[in-house]
Amino acid sequence: MRDTLVINCGSSSIKFALIHPQSQTTVVSGLAEKLNETGPLLTVKTARGKETLPLAEQGHAEAMHGILHALESLNLLQDVAAVGHRIVHGGEYFHSATRVNDEVLKAIEACIPLAPLHNPVNLLGLQAALEAFPDLPHVVVFDTAFHQTMPEHAYRYAVPAELYRDHGVRRYGFHGTSHQYVTMKAAEMLGKPLEETCFVSAHLGNGCSITAVKGGQSTDTSMGLTPLEGLVMGTRSGDVDPNLHLFLHQTLGLSIEQITDLLNKKSGLLGLSELSNDCRELEQARLAGHTGASLALEVFCYRLAKYVAAMAVPLGRLDALIFTGGIGENSRFVREKTLSHLGILGLRLDPERNAGLVGGQSGPITLEGGTPALVVGTNEELMIALQTEKVLT
Repeated sequence: MRDTLVINCGSSSIKFALIHPQSQTTVVSGLAEKLNETGPLLTVKTARGKETLPLAEQGHAEAMHGILHALESLNLLQDVAAVGHRIVHGGEYFHSATRVNDEVLKAIEACIPLAPLHNPVNLLGLQAALEAFPDLPHVVVFDTAFHQTMPEHAYRYAVPAELYRDHGVRRYGFHGTSHQYVTMKAAEMLGKPLEETCFVSAHLGNGCSITAVKGGQSTDTSMGLTPLEGLVMGTRSGDVDPNLHLFLHQTLGLSIEQITDLLNKKSGLLGLSELSNDCRELEQARLAGHTGASLALEVFCYRLAKYVAAMAVPLGRLDALIFTGGIGENSRFVREKTLSHLGILGLRLDPERNAGLVGGQSGPITLEGGTPALVVGTNEELMIALQTEKVLT
């Protein structure tokens, strides 16, 4: 198989990467941004550097054609053998990556009520790519698919059973491609067969989730029906009392839509700190004595540590804790503070190792002889390319 074009479509952007699956190398990558806004741009990164170009039109279809023309100008278009797409929600329809056909498109559309902010734009990007690359095979890779191995007692909510039977109300989980990739890499780092490992994987970025992975399979995870459940995130609250909705409605007169917006876009690190959702800014502000920033980081790390301990339950033992994502890979403070709560699991920080692992570097950050904590750089685009190749070969 030749190169795979990976597409990750958002509401106002399309990330892309051309990846050679056999060598696991990225040939070219880029971002089309400000779509459906004024002044859309296409940035293309190659080994020779980065170039940013204006897009003549604003929409996703036009951006996809811009990506096509960029590949053509680099004389790479003929190397594209398949297109792999990130789709956020696959419901219970999809347990693995799947080649696109009419039935698959209908199933993705049927999952829109479960991910109304994500699946419509994912589908829009997929349809634009199908038009731009009509002669190539297309494969969809779902954030939720990796978690379809969770047992029923882990994914069911304690609500009337008819809500699950009739409306699919259950826990689905997200960041599946990231958790799958980093646990695979962690097994390699420890020199253990993946099927014999028990890992807790913490994907920490603006969105955060934690997953218990046993033998390479997800057994429990922090996100639920939507990506709002679980850990404290950049602007998302994570777990709150479900009756908070009623309290805010009765006390402040807020509508369901306003409360949902508050919990998704105005809470988390941003809401607690009243300053920023960016962990780097909060760490600097903490050092300068900002009490809100200090509190936000304390809550973030404490909640994370509680979830790490909880995720050890379905595993039975813990071979390693994995930190990944933008915060997990770069925040020495978050890793140190989180481990300070986890002595009960045998996790003992090595300050020197922890200080040295930033900027995409991978390795252990704990002392020898105890349970290891590892920093593992994630690569969701590569995971999508590998799964696309697997489907097509």
